[in-house]
Amino acid sequence: MPQPLRLNAVALISPQNHPILIRTFQRGDELKYHYVAHTSLDVIEERTSGKTKPTECYLGLLYVMDDVAAYGYITPLKVKMVIALALTDSVVRDADVVVIFKALHMAFYQAVSNPFLKLEGVSEATADYSPYQAVGSAKWKRLRRAVDEIHRALGASAQVQ
Repeated sequence: MPQPLRLNAVALISPQNHPILIRTFQRGDELKYHYVAHTSLDVIEERTSGKTKPTECYLGLLYVMDDVAAYGYITPLKVKMVIALALTDSVVRDADVVVIFKALHMAFYQAVSNPFLKLEGVSEATADYSPYQAVGSAKWKRLRRAVDEIHRALGASAQVQ
């Protein structure tokens, strides 16, 4: 019986490579997963730059570090998503990981599509501004709840199997 996937962290990163949301599910390892998110950017940049443009959003396994496997996904609007899965002895199927990314993509899409959410305007202080920087603020509770719900759903499916 294969072991279920265990989601340790989720990172959403803006097209300008600013962290939008880094949500960890392991207590005390926040810094580790910030590092995983930032080092994943190098691999994502390497895979998406070049003469040929990727036709698929799913980037696959980015790298493995200690007890974590980092997987990547890039939306058509260049928002990058990274998930950190706990390493197990069982094989991780790409189809299972793609389902997680599609759920995260839909949660992000629904949060950004909220007509009542006001994204802050361009600040004079920063020329490299992204409206997505405000996603981590308190206004974005819905996105954080959706990410937590995806994590809970993975845990619930693990208990059923």
